[in-house]
Amino acid sequence: MAGGAGYELRVNAMYSWDGLKRGAAPVVLIQHTIAGEGRLDFAGVRHGLHPGETMLLTFPHANRYWLERGGSWEYFWIILTGREALRLAGAILASKGPVLRPGQSTIDALAGACLALLSGAAEKPGAISAAAYAALSALYDEAFGAAADQHDLPAPVLRAQSFAEENLARVIDVGALARAAGLSRAHFVRLFAATVGKPPSDYLFEKRMERAMRLLIATDTPINVIAAECGFADANYFSKAFRRARGLSPGAFRRAGRSGPAIAAFESPLSASAAETS
Repeated sequence: MAGGAGYELRVNAMYSWDGLKRGAAPVVLIQHTIAGEGRLDFAGVRHGLHPGETMLLTFPHANRYWLERGGSWEYFWIILTGREALRLAGAILASKGPVLRPGQSTIDALAGACLALLSGAAEKPGAISAAAYAALSALYDEAFGAAADQHDLPAPVLRAQSFAEENLARVIDVGALARAAGLSRAHFVRLFAATVGKPPSDYLFEKRMERAMRLLIATDTPINVIAAECGFADANYFSKAFRRARGLSPGAFRRAGRSGPAIAAFESPLSASAAETS
């Protein structure tokens, strides 16, 4: 869930937070610098926080961030609570550290989630949880997703991947990906499989399953809504496809994930046949 969100402009102000003095309840903070500069001491290592950089922290932790006297710092922030939020944040911190420079699409996702929380566009608990989780999953994908390997992929494949990521809630197929890539279907399928290592139908199905698993564990969104948000025609088809891919129903996966075992599913590869992809 989101524990809070906000936008602030600090100018020549006393501003300092100690990560060991923010209470005993574990939380995650995402704070993105728009302008100015902040300072961070993370476990004894100093960092500058410059425009375009995102600070990710968990509490309680030996960190401190502050504004230097006479300086300015403009930023927006989101606080998250929950076991899955802490797991994802911990993985990012262990691999990338507390300061990231995300791409523009990730920044837009962070800002959009913050705006939804601040404006009241996300009012119900499920929508609030989904908005907050969208921000953290965007950072996670930035750190570990396909973007890390995109530099060597052909431009048509990148266009298709971006189209897939942006349209997971739609019932799209390989033909739609080929059109987004600007290639014939046959040429696109050969190029995609040769460069990505899997058919585009499997790639699309995996991305839908990844989003579904995250929403199941991190939110209380109803299963029929998750099915629609992940591009499945109806909840019945989604449940059958999910059971074939993961070996248990979406509801059972959610219950297991809340108690621990299903978390491992995020770390193991998904498998699905092209016939399972709509």
